[in-house]
Amino acid sequence: MKNYSIIFILATLSSCASIKRHNEQRASYIPPEQLKEDVDYAYVKLQKMHPQLYWYIPKQKLEHKLDSLKQTLTEPLTPLQFYFRFQPVIADIREGHLSLRIPRKKFTKSEIKKLEQQKGLFSRFEYYISDDQMYIIQNNDSIENIQPGTEILSINNVPVSTYIKKYRSLISSDGYNTTFQPYFLKDLFFNYYTAENGLENKVTLETLYKGEKHTYTLARESKSENDLEKDKEMKKRTQEKKLNDYVVSSNSYNRSFKFLDKDSTIAYIKVKSFSREYSDEFYKKSFSKIKKAKSAYLIIDVRNNYGGSLYEINNLYSYLADKPFTLIKPSQVTSRDIPLRTNYFRKSTPLEFALKSIAYPSYFFAQAFSTYKKEGKVFYKMKADKLMKPNKEAFNGKVFVLINGGSFSASSIITAKLKNDKRATLVGEETGGANDGTVAGFYSYQKLPNSEIRFPIGLLLVQPNIEFSDSKKGVVPDVSIKESMEDIIDKKDPQLDWIKNEIAKEKIKG
Repeated sequence: MKNYSIIFILATLSSCASIKRHNEQRASYIPPEQLKEDVDYAYVKLQKMHPQLYWYIPKQKLEHKLDSLKQTLTEPLTPLQFYFRFQPVIADIREGHLSLRIPRKKFTKSEIKKLEQQKGLFSRFEYYISDDQMYIIQNNDSIENIQPGTEILSINNVPVSTYIKKYRSLISSDGYNTTFQPYFLKDLFFNYYTAENGLENKVTLETLYKGEKHTYTLARESKSENDLEKDKEMKKRTQEKKLNDYVVSSNSYNRSFKFLDKDSTIAYIKVKSFSREYSDEFYKKSFSKIKKAKSAYLIIDVRNNYGGSLYEINNLYSYLADKPFTLIKPSQVTSRDIPLRTNYFRKSTPLEFALKSIAYPSYFFAQAFSTYKKEGKVFYKMKADKLMKPNKEAFNGKVFVLINGGSFSASSIITAKLKNDKRATLVGEETGGANDGTVAGFYSYQKLPNSEIRFPIGLLLVQPNIEFSDSKKGVVPDVSIKESMEDIIDKKDPQLDWIKNEIAKEKIKG
Protein backbone atom coordinates (compact mmCIF):
# COMPACT_ATOMS: atom_id res chain seq x y z
CA MET A 1 0.00 0.00 0.00
CA LYS A 2 3.01 2.29 0.53
CA ASN A 3 3.65 2.23 -3.24
CA TYR A 4 0.04 3.23 -3.96
CA SER A 5 0.33 6.16 -1.53
CA ILE A 6 3.33 7.39 -3.50
CA ILE A 7 1.33 7.06 -6.75
CA PHE A 8 -1.50 9.08 -5.16
CA ILE A 9 0.83 11.91 -4.03
CA LEU A 10 2.65 12.09 -7.37
CA ALA A 11 -0.61 12.16 -9.33
CA THR A 12 -1.93 15.00 -7.15
CA LEU A 13 1.23 17.09 -7.52
CA SER A 14 1.27 16.67 -11.29
CA SER A 15 -2.32 17.89 -11.70
CA CYS A 16 -1.60 21.66 -11.65
CA ALA A 17 1.46 21.28 -13.87
CA SER A 18 -0.58 19.30 -16.39
CA ILE A 19 -3.29 22.03 -16.53
CA LYS A 20 -0.66 24.69 -17.22
CA ARG A 21 0.98 22.57 -19.90
CA HIS A 22 -2.41 21.79 -21.52
CA ASN A 23 -3.34 25.47 -21.79
CA GLU A 24 0.06 26.42 -23.18
CA GLN A 25 -0.17 23.65 -25.76
CA ARG A 26 -3.72 24.73 -26.68
CA ALA A 27 -2.42 28.22 -27.51
CA SER A 28 0.58 27.00 -29.52
CA TYR A 29 0.80 26.90 -33.31
CA ILE A 30 1.41 23.54 -34.97
CA PRO A 31 3.26 23.31 -38.31
CA PRO A 32 1.28 22.16 -41.38
CA GLU A 33 3.23 18.90 -41.80
CA GLN A 34 2.41 17.89 -38.22
CA LEU A 35 -1.24 18.71 -38.75
CA LYS A 36 -1.23 16.45 -41.81
CA GLU A 37 0.35 13.72 -39.68
CA ASP A 38 -2.59 14.05 -37.27
CA VAL A 39 -5.08 13.61 -40.12
CA ASP A 40 -3.29 10.45 -41.25
CA TYR A 41 -3.03 9.17 -37.67
CA ALA A 42 -6.79 9.60 -37.12
CA TYR A 43 -7.62 7.76 -40.35
CA VAL A 44 -5.30 4.83 -39.54
CA LYS A 45 -6.96 4.46 -36.12
CA LEU A 46 -10.42 4.62 -37.66
CA GLN A 47 -9.59 1.90 -40.15
CA LYS A 48 -8.24 -0.37 -37.42
CA MET A 49 -10.94 0.18 -34.81
CA HIS A 50 -14.22 1.39 -36.32
CA PRO A 51 -16.34 -1.63 -37.30
CA GLN A 52 -18.54 0.16 -39.87
CA LEU A 53 -16.50 3.11 -41.12
CA TYR A 54 -17.90 3.18 -44.65
CA TRP A 55 -21.56 2.66 -43.72
CA TYR A 56 -22.66 6.08 -44.94
CA ILE A 57 -19.66 7.27 -46.96
CA PRO A 58 -17.71 5.30 -49.62
CA LYS A 59 -14.03 4.78 -48.87
CA GLN A 60 -12.97 6.66 -51.99
CA LYS A 61 -15.09 9.67 -51.07
CA LEU A 62 -13.77 9.79 -47.50
CA GLU A 63 -10.16 9.55 -48.65
CA HIS A 64 -10.78 12.33 -51.17
CA LYS A 65 -12.11 14.57 -48.37
CA LEU A 66 -9.11 13.80 -46.17
CA ASP A 67 -6.68 14.53 -49.02
CA SER A 68 -8.51 17.77 -49.82
CA LEU A 69 -8.26 18.81 -46.17
CA LYS A 70 -4.52 18.13 -46.09
CA GLN A 71 -4.02 20.27 -49.19
CA THR A 72 -5.58 23.23 -47.35
CA LEU A 73 -3.22 22.86 -44.37
CA THR A 74 -0.57 25.29 -45.57
CA GLU A 75 0.04 27.39 -42.45
CA PRO A 76 0.48 26.75 -38.72
CA LEU A 77 -2.76 26.45 -36.72
CA THR A 78 -3.65 26.23 -33.05
CA PRO A 79 -5.38 22.99 -31.96
CA LEU A 80 -8.73 24.86 -31.87
CA GLN A 81 -8.29 26.26 -35.37
CA PHE A 82 -7.34 22.78 -36.57
CA TYR A 83 -10.41 21.31 -34.86
CA PHE A 84 -12.71 23.62 -36.82
CA ARG A 85 -11.04 22.47 -40.06
CA PHE A 86 -10.91 18.73 -39.31
CA GLN A 87 -14.20 18.09 -37.49
CA PRO A 88 -16.44 18.85 -40.54
CA VAL A 89 -14.67 16.00 -42.38
CA ILE A 90 -15.25 13.66 -39.42
CA ALA A 91 -18.91 14.76 -39.40
CA ASP A 92 -19.16 13.78 -43.09
CA ILE A 93 -18.61 10.15 -42.05
CA ARG A 94 -22.15 10.49 -40.68
CA GLU A 95 -21.60 8.45 -37.53
CA GLY A 96 -23.29 10.48 -34.79
CA HIS A 97 -21.09 9.13 -31.99
CA LEU A 98 -17.87 9.88 -33.86
CA SER A 99 -16.44 13.29 -33.11
CA LEU A 100 -13.22 15.03 -32.20
CA ARG A 101 -13.33 16.65 -28.79
CA ILE A 102 -13.15 20.45 -28.64
CA PRO A 103 -9.72 21.52 -27.33
CA ARG A 104 -10.96 23.44 -24.30
CA LYS A 105 -9.09 25.52 -21.81
CA LYS A 106 -8.67 23.71 -18.48
CA PHE A 107 -9.25 25.37 -15.13
CA THR A 108 -7.59 24.91 -11.76
CA LYS A 109 -9.65 23.95 -8.71
CA SER A 110 -9.60 27.54 -7.44
CA GLU A 111 -10.79 28.86 -10.82
CA ILE A 112 -13.59 26.30 -10.91
CA LYS A 113 -14.65 27.23 -7.38
CA LYS A 114 -14.80 30.90 -8.39
CA LEU A 115 -16.94 30.09 -11.44
CA GLU A 116 -19.29 28.00 -9.32
CA GLN A 117 -19.99 31.11 -7.25
CA GLN A 118 -21.13 33.01 -10.34
CA LYS A 119 -24.18 32.76 -12.58
CA GLY A 120 -23.59 31.88 -16.21
CA LEU A 121 -24.06 34.31 -19.08
CA PHE A 122 -25.92 32.02 -21.45
CA SER A 123 -27.02 29.04 -19.34
CA ARG A 124 -29.85 31.01 -17.72
CA PHE A 125 -31.83 30.89 -20.98
CA GLU A 126 -33.24 28.01 -22.97
CA TYR A 127 -33.00 28.08 -26.75
CA TYR A 128 -34.62 26.95 -29.98
CA ILE A 129 -32.86 26.79 -33.35
CA SER A 130 -34.64 26.78 -36.70
CA ASP A 131 -32.63 27.00 -39.92
CA ASP A 132 -30.08 29.80 -39.28
CA GLN A 133 -32.06 31.49 -36.52
CA MET A 134 -31.83 31.19 -32.73
CA TYR A 135 -34.60 32.08 -30.29
CA ILE A 136 -34.88 32.35 -26.52
CA ILE A 137 -37.79 30.19 -25.42
CA GLN A 138 -37.33 30.47 -21.66
CA ASN A 139 -35.83 33.17 -19.46
CA ASN A 140 -35.30 31.35 -16.18
CA ASP A 141 -34.29 34.42 -14.14
CA SER A 142 -36.39 37.01 -16.00
CA ILE A 143 -33.16 38.72 -17.11
CA GLU A 144 -33.82 42.18 -18.58
CA ASN A 145 -37.44 41.03 -19.03
CA ILE A 146 -36.46 39.34 -22.31
CA GLN A 147 -39.59 37.57 -23.57
CA PRO A 148 -39.82 33.97 -24.82
CA GLY A 149 -39.88 34.02 -28.61
CA THR A 150 -37.16 36.69 -28.81
CA GLU A 151 -34.73 36.07 -31.67
CA ILE A 152 -31.02 36.64 -31.00
CA LEU A 153 -29.70 38.43 -34.08
CA SER A 154 -26.08 38.91 -33.01
CA ILE A 155 -23.66 38.38 -30.14
CA ASN A 156 -21.05 41.14 -29.77
CA ASN A 157 -21.96 42.35 -33.28
CA VAL A 158 -21.33 38.94 -34.91
CA PRO A 159 -24.50 37.57 -36.59
CA VAL A 160 -25.78 34.42 -34.88
CA SER A 161 -26.45 32.96 -38.34
CA THR A 162 -22.67 33.03 -38.96
CA TYR A 163 -22.08 30.91 -35.87
CA ILE A 164 -24.94 28.52 -36.67
CA LYS A 165 -23.66 27.85 -40.19
CA LYS A 166 -20.16 27.22 -38.85
CA TYR A 167 -21.22 25.00 -35.95
CA ARG A 168 -23.78 23.02 -37.94
CA SER A 169 -20.97 21.57 -40.06
CA LEU A 170 -19.47 20.06 -36.89
CA ILE A 171 -22.52 17.92 -36.08
CA SER A 172 -23.83 14.79 -37.72
CA SER A 173 -26.45 12.25 -36.82
CA ASP A 174 -26.33 8.61 -37.86
CA GLY A 175 -26.76 8.52 -41.63
CA TYR A 176 -28.87 10.97 -43.58
CA ASN A 177 -31.22 11.96 -40.79
CA THR A 178 -32.00 15.70 -40.71
CA THR A 179 -33.99 16.01 -37.47
CA PHE A 180 -31.09 15.61 -35.02
CA GLN A 181 -29.03 18.72 -35.74
CA PRO A 182 -31.38 21.45 -34.38
CA TYR A 183 -31.71 19.65 -31.04
CA PHE A 184 -28.04 18.89 -30.57
CA LEU A 185 -26.90 22.27 -31.92
CA LYS A 186 -28.99 24.26 -29.43
CA ASP A 187 -27.38 22.26 -26.61
CA LEU A 188 -23.82 22.57 -27.95
CA PHE A 189 -23.94 26.05 -29.46
CA PHE A 190 -22.46 27.86 -26.46
CA ASN A 191 -19.88 25.12 -25.90
CA TYR A 192 -18.49 25.95 -29.33
CA TYR A 193 -18.94 29.68 -28.77
CA THR A 194 -17.07 29.61 -25.44
CA ALA A 195 -14.28 27.48 -26.90
CA GLU A 196 -13.78 30.20 -29.53
CA ASN A 197 -14.34 33.29 -27.40
CA GLY A 198 -13.45 32.23 -23.88
CA LEU A 199 -15.50 32.71 -20.72
CA GLU A 200 -16.61 36.31 -21.17
CA ASN A 201 -17.81 38.46 -18.29
CA LYS A 202 -20.02 40.62 -20.48
CA VAL A 203 -21.73 40.27 -23.86
CA THR A 204 -23.99 42.42 -26.03
CA LEU A 205 -27.03 40.81 -27.62
CA GLU A 206 -28.96 42.34 -30.48
CA THR A 207 -32.48 40.90 -30.49
CA LEU A 208 -35.76 41.02 -32.38
CA TYR A 209 -39.17 40.61 -30.75
CA LYS A 210 -42.49 41.30 -32.45
CA GLY A 211 -40.80 43.37 -35.14
CA GLU A 212 -38.82 45.54 -32.71
CA LYS A 213 -35.05 45.40 -32.24
CA HIS A 214 -33.48 45.70 -28.80
CA THR A 215 -29.91 45.63 -27.53
CA TYR A 216 -29.12 44.05 -24.17
CA THR A 217 -25.87 43.83 -22.23
CA LEU A 218 -25.56 40.68 -20.15
CA ALA A 219 -23.02 40.58 -17.32
CA ARG A 220 -21.82 37.66 -15.27
CA GLU A 221 -23.23 38.03 -11.74
CA SER A 222 -22.14 36.63 -8.40
CA LYS A 223 -24.56 34.21 -6.78
CA SER A 224 -26.35 35.41 -3.66
CA GLU A 225 -26.13 33.57 -0.34
CA ASN A 226 -29.59 32.22 -1.10
CA ASP A 227 -28.42 30.90 -4.49
CA LEU A 228 -25.39 29.20 -2.93
CA GLU A 229 -27.61 27.63 -0.28
CA LYS A 230 -29.92 26.30 -3.01
CA ASP A 231 -26.90 24.83 -4.81
CA LYS A 232 -25.93 22.94 -1.66
CA GLU A 233 -29.48 21.69 -1.21
CA MET A 234 -29.66 20.48 -4.82
CA LYS A 235 -26.47 18.45 -4.38
CA LYS A 236 -27.93 16.45 -1.48
CA ARG A 237 -28.75 12.91 -2.59
CA THR A 238 -32.18 11.95 -1.24
CA GLN A 239 -33.78 8.60 -2.01
CA GLU A 240 -36.19 10.29 -4.43
CA LYS A 241 -33.30 11.97 -6.23
CA LYS A 242 -31.47 8.65 -6.54
CA LEU A 243 -34.53 6.76 -7.78
CA ASN A 244 -35.46 9.37 -10.41
CA ASP A 245 -31.81 10.16 -11.25
CA TYR A 246 -31.67 13.83 -10.33
CA VAL A 247 -29.37 16.05 -12.42
CA VAL A 248 -27.99 19.05 -10.52
CA SER A 249 -26.96 21.06 -13.59
CA SER A 250 -30.50 21.14 -15.01
CA ASN A 251 -32.36 20.88 -11.69
CA SER A 252 -34.48 18.08 -13.15
CA TYR A 253 -34.94 14.33 -13.08
CA ASN A 254 -33.80 11.92 -15.79
CA ARG A 255 -36.71 9.60 -15.01
CA SER A 256 -40.25 10.28 -13.85
CA PHE A 257 -43.49 8.35 -13.51
CA LYS A 258 -47.11 9.41 -13.07
CA PHE A 259 -50.67 8.62 -14.06
CA LEU A 260 -52.27 11.08 -16.47
CA ASP A 261 -55.89 10.57 -15.38
CA LYS A 262 -57.83 10.21 -12.14
CA ASP A 263 -58.67 6.53 -12.61
CA SER A 264 -55.02 5.63 -13.42
CA THR A 265 -55.94 4.25 -16.84
CA ILE A 266 -53.02 6.02 -18.53
CA ALA A 267 -49.50 5.55 -17.12
CA TYR A 268 -46.72 7.86 -18.23
CA ILE A 269 -42.96 7.28 -18.00
CA LYS A 270 -40.51 9.94 -19.14
CA VAL A 271 -36.82 9.07 -19.56
CA LYS A 272 -34.46 11.93 -20.45
CA SER A 273 -31.35 9.74 -20.36
CA PHE A 274 -30.74 6.01 -20.00
CA SER A 275 -28.15 6.54 -17.29
CA ARG A 276 -28.72 3.12 -15.66
CA GLU A 277 -28.23 4.59 -12.18
CA TYR A 278 -30.98 3.19 -9.92
CA SER A 279 -32.93 2.25 -13.06
CA ASP A 280 -33.69 -1.31 -11.87
CA GLU A 281 -35.48 0.00 -8.80
CA PHE A 282 -37.29 2.74 -10.77
CA TYR A 283 -38.78 0.35 -13.34
CA LYS A 284 -39.60 -2.27 -10.72
CA LYS A 285 -41.59 0.24 -8.64
CA SER A 286 -43.19 1.96 -11.65
CA PHE A 287 -44.44 -1.21 -13.34
CA SER A 288 -45.62 -2.59 -10.01
CA LYS A 289 -47.82 0.54 -9.63
CA ILE A 290 -49.05 0.14 -13.21
CA LYS A 291 -50.01 -3.49 -12.60
CA LYS A 292 -51.70 -2.70 -9.32
CA ALA A 293 -53.71 0.10 -10.97
CA LYS A 294 -54.62 -2.20 -13.89
CA SER A 295 -53.73 0.57 -16.34
CA ALA A 296 -54.80 -0.08 -19.93
CA TYR A 297 -52.41 2.37 -21.59
CA LEU A 298 -48.74 3.25 -21.17
CA ILE A 299 -46.96 6.24 -22.71
CA ILE A 300 -43.17 6.19 -22.77
CA ASP A 301 -41.56 9.55 -23.57
CA VAL A 302 -38.01 9.41 -24.93
CA ARG A 303 -38.03 12.79 -26.65
CA ASN A 304 -34.73 14.67 -26.24
CA ASN A 305 -33.14 11.49 -24.86
CA TYR A 306 -29.63 11.20 -26.32
CA GLY A 307 -29.30 7.57 -25.20
CA GLY A 308 -27.07 5.85 -22.68
CA SER A 309 -27.08 2.41 -21.13
CA LEU A 310 -27.80 -0.67 -23.24
CA TYR A 311 -28.41 -2.54 -19.99
CA GLU A 312 -31.21 -0.13 -19.07
CA ILE A 313 -33.09 -0.35 -22.37
CA ASN A 314 -32.80 -4.13 -22.31
CA ASN A 315 -34.33 -4.13 -18.84
CA LEU A 316 -37.06 -1.67 -19.88
CA TYR A 317 -37.93 -3.80 -22.91
CA SER A 318 -38.45 -6.81 -20.62
CA TYR A 319 -41.36 -4.88 -19.05
CA LEU A 320 -42.91 -4.25 -22.48
CA ALA A 321 -42.37 -7.59 -24.22
CA ASP A 322 -45.30 -9.96 -24.71
CA LYS A 323 -43.06 -12.93 -25.56
CA PRO A 324 -39.36 -13.94 -25.22
CA PHE A 325 -37.15 -11.47 -27.07
CA THR A 326 -33.59 -10.63 -28.06
CA LEU A 327 -32.97 -6.89 -28.03
CA ILE A 328 -29.89 -6.61 -30.26
CA LYS A 329 -27.95 -8.65 -32.78
CA PRO A 330 -24.43 -9.87 -31.84
CA SER A 331 -22.16 -6.80 -31.61
CA GLN A 332 -19.27 -6.82 -34.06
CA VAL A 333 -15.74 -5.48 -33.36
CA THR A 334 -12.77 -5.27 -35.70
CA SER A 335 -10.41 -7.59 -33.80
CA ARG A 336 -10.12 -9.75 -30.68
CA ASP A 337 -7.88 -7.29 -28.83
CA ILE A 338 -10.27 -4.34 -29.28
CA PRO A 339 -11.79 -4.60 -25.75
CA LEU A 340 -8.31 -3.94 -24.31
CA ARG A 341 -8.04 -0.58 -26.09
CA THR A 342 -10.59 1.24 -23.94
CA ASN A 343 -8.27 3.40 -21.78
CA TYR A 344 -8.94 1.68 -18.48
CA PHE A 345 -7.35 4.44 -16.35
CA ARG A 346 -9.04 7.36 -18.17
CA LYS A 347 -10.37 10.19 -15.98
CA SER A 348 -9.24 8.47 -12.79
CA THR A 349 -8.62 10.51 -9.67
CA PRO A 350 -5.34 9.72 -7.89
CA LEU A 351 -7.19 7.42 -5.48
CA GLU A 352 -9.15 5.72 -8.30
CA PHE A 353 -5.88 5.24 -10.22
CA ALA A 354 -4.34 3.45 -7.25
CA LEU A 355 -7.38 1.21 -6.75
CA LYS A 356 -7.70 0.46 -10.48
CA SER A 357 -4.03 -0.58 -10.53
CA ILE A 358 -4.87 -3.30 -8.00
CA ALA A 359 -7.91 -4.47 -10.00
CA TYR A 360 -6.25 -4.29 -13.42
CA PRO A 361 -5.21 -8.00 -13.70
CA SER A 362 -8.84 -9.10 -13.21
CA TYR A 363 -10.04 -6.52 -15.74
CA PHE A 364 -7.41 -7.63 -18.25
CA PHE A 365 -8.40 -11.29 -18.17
CA ALA A 366 -12.13 -10.50 -18.31
CA GLN A 367 -11.68 -8.34 -21.41
CA ALA A 368 -9.22 -10.76 -23.04
CA PHE A 369 -11.90 -13.47 -23.06
CA SER A 370 -14.85 -11.23 -23.94
CA THR A 371 -14.87 -11.87 -27.70
CA TYR A 372 -15.62 -14.80 -29.97
CA LYS A 373 -15.26 -15.52 -33.67
CA LYS A 374 -18.07 -16.62 -35.95
CA GLU A 375 -18.15 -16.90 -39.75
CA GLY A 376 -14.89 -14.95 -40.02
CA LYS A 377 -16.14 -12.02 -37.91
CA VAL A 378 -15.31 -11.06 -34.32
CA PHE A 379 -18.09 -10.33 -31.82
CA TYR A 380 -18.19 -8.99 -28.28
CA LYS A 381 -20.15 -10.93 -25.66
CA MET A 382 -23.21 -8.96 -24.53
CA LYS A 383 -26.14 -9.79 -22.28
CA ALA A 384 -28.49 -7.81 -24.55
CA ASP A 385 -27.93 -10.21 -27.50
CA LYS A 386 -29.21 -13.19 -25.49
CA LEU A 387 -32.81 -14.45 -25.45
CA MET A 388 -34.73 -12.96 -22.52
CA LYS A 389 -38.13 -13.67 -21.02
CA PRO A 390 -40.61 -10.87 -20.32
CA ASN A 391 -40.50 -9.56 -16.77
CA LYS A 392 -43.19 -11.02 -14.48
CA GLU A 393 -44.50 -7.44 -14.03
CA ALA A 394 -44.58 -6.86 -17.81
CA PHE A 395 -47.26 -4.50 -19.10
CA ASN A 396 -49.77 -6.14 -21.42
CA GLY A 397 -51.82 -3.12 -22.46
CA LYS A 398 -51.39 -0.67 -25.32
CA VAL A 399 -48.07 1.18 -25.56
CA PHE A 400 -47.41 4.57 -27.15
CA VAL A 401 -43.89 6.00 -27.48
CA LEU A 402 -43.11 9.69 -27.98
CA ILE A 403 -40.02 10.37 -30.13
CA ASN A 404 -38.34 13.32 -31.83
CA GLY A 405 -35.05 14.36 -33.42
CA GLY A 406 -33.46 14.46 -29.99
CA SER A 407 -34.09 10.71 -29.52
CA PHE A 408 -30.65 9.30 -30.24
CA SER A 409 -28.50 6.19 -29.75
CA ALA A 410 -30.10 3.85 -27.17
CA SER A 411 -33.43 5.69 -27.63
CA SER A 412 -33.39 4.73 -31.31
CA ILE A 413 -32.37 1.13 -30.57
CA ILE A 414 -35.35 0.49 -28.29
CA THR A 415 -37.87 2.38 -30.45
CA ALA A 416 -36.74 0.57 -33.62
CA LYS A 417 -37.22 -2.74 -31.77
CA LEU A 418 -40.66 -1.76 -30.44
CA LYS A 419 -41.79 -0.70 -33.91
CA ASN A 420 -40.43 -3.83 -35.59
CA ASP A 421 -42.16 -6.08 -33.03
CA LYS A 422 -45.40 -4.09 -33.38
CA ARG A 423 -45.38 -3.61 -29.64
CA ALA A 424 -45.92 0.16 -29.66
CA THR A 425 -47.32 3.05 -31.68
CA LEU A 426 -44.61 5.68 -32.24
CA VAL A 427 -45.77 9.30 -32.24
CA GLY A 428 -43.80 12.46 -33.03
CA GLU A 429 -40.83 13.02 -35.28
CA GLU A 430 -38.15 10.85 -36.93
CA THR A 431 -35.46 9.97 -34.38
CA GLY A 432 -31.99 11.49 -34.50
CA GLY A 433 -30.38 8.05 -34.17
CA ALA A 434 -30.48 5.47 -36.96
CA ASN A 435 -33.19 2.84 -37.33
CA ASP A 436 -30.66 0.11 -38.16
CA GLY A 437 -28.17 0.66 -35.35
CA THR A 438 -25.06 2.63 -34.50
CA VAL A 439 -21.40 2.31 -33.59
CA ALA A 440 -20.77 3.08 -29.92
CA GLY A 441 -20.94 0.75 -26.91
CA PHE A 442 -17.53 1.61 -25.52
CA TYR A 443 -14.66 3.72 -26.84
CA SER A 444 -10.95 3.84 -27.43
CA TYR A 445 -9.92 7.37 -26.41
CA GLN A 446 -7.23 8.31 -28.89
CA LYS A 447 -5.16 11.51 -28.80
CA LEU A 448 -3.80 13.02 -32.01
CA PRO A 449 -0.01 13.14 -31.52
CA ASN A 450 0.73 16.76 -32.47
CA SER A 451 -2.43 18.79 -31.84
CA GLU A 452 -3.23 16.53 -28.84
CA ILE A 453 -6.93 16.68 -29.72
CA ARG A 454 -8.89 13.86 -28.10
CA PHE A 455 -10.59 11.48 -30.52
CA PRO A 456 -12.87 8.82 -28.97
CA ILE A 457 -13.67 6.01 -31.43
CA GLY A 458 -16.69 3.76 -30.89
CA LEU A 459 -15.72 0.09 -30.99
CA LEU A 460 -19.02 -1.80 -31.08
CA LEU A 461 -21.49 -2.15 -33.93
CA VAL A 462 -24.78 -2.20 -32.00
CA GLN A 463 -27.89 -3.05 -34.02
CA PRO A 464 -31.44 -3.78 -32.88
CA ASN A 465 -32.63 -7.33 -33.54
CA ILE A 466 -35.02 -6.31 -36.32
CA GLU A 467 -35.56 -6.59 -40.04
CA PHE A 468 -33.37 -3.76 -41.33
CA SER A 469 -34.89 -0.92 -43.31
CA ASP A 470 -31.64 0.05 -45.10
CA SER A 471 -33.07 3.58 -45.09
CA LYS A 472 -29.88 5.12 -43.63
CA LYS A 473 -32.21 7.34 -41.62
CA GLY A 474 -33.86 7.43 -38.21
CA VAL A 475 -36.82 5.52 -36.77
CA VAL A 476 -39.89 6.90 -38.54
CA PRO A 477 -42.96 7.43 -36.34
CA ASP A 478 -46.28 5.73 -37.09
CA VAL A 479 -47.93 9.11 -36.56
CA SER A 480 -45.91 12.19 -37.57
CA ILE A 481 -46.57 15.33 -35.53
CA LYS A 482 -44.07 18.18 -35.26
CA GLU A 483 -43.82 20.42 -32.23
CA SER A 484 -43.43 24.13 -33.02
CA MET A 485 -41.58 26.79 -31.08
CA GLU A 486 -44.92 28.38 -30.18
CA ASP A 487 -46.09 25.05 -28.72
CA ILE A 488 -43.03 24.95 -26.46
CA ILE A 489 -43.43 28.57 -25.33
CA ASP A 490 -47.16 28.10 -24.66
CA LYS A 491 -46.41 24.78 -22.91
CA LYS A 492 -48.61 22.90 -25.37
CA ASP A 493 -47.79 19.31 -26.35
CA PRO A 494 -49.54 18.36 -29.61
CA GLN A 495 -47.79 14.98 -29.72
CA LEU A 496 -48.95 13.93 -26.26
CA ASP A 497 -52.37 15.49 -26.91
CA TRP A 498 -52.80 13.30 -30.00
CA ILE A 499 -52.22 10.18 -27.89
CA LYS A 500 -54.66 11.36 -25.21
CA ASN A 501 -57.31 12.04 -27.86
CA GLU A 502 -56.72 8.64 -29.44
CA ILE A 503 -57.15 6.94 -26.06
CA ALA A 504 -60.34 8.96 -25.42
CA LYS A 505 -61.76 7.72 -28.74
CA GLU A 506 -60.92 4.13 -27.87
CA LYS A 507 -62.60 4.49 -24.47
CA ILE A 508 -65.79 5.80 -26.13
CA LYS A 509 -65.81 2.85 -28.52
CA GLY A 510 -65.54 0.61 -25.48
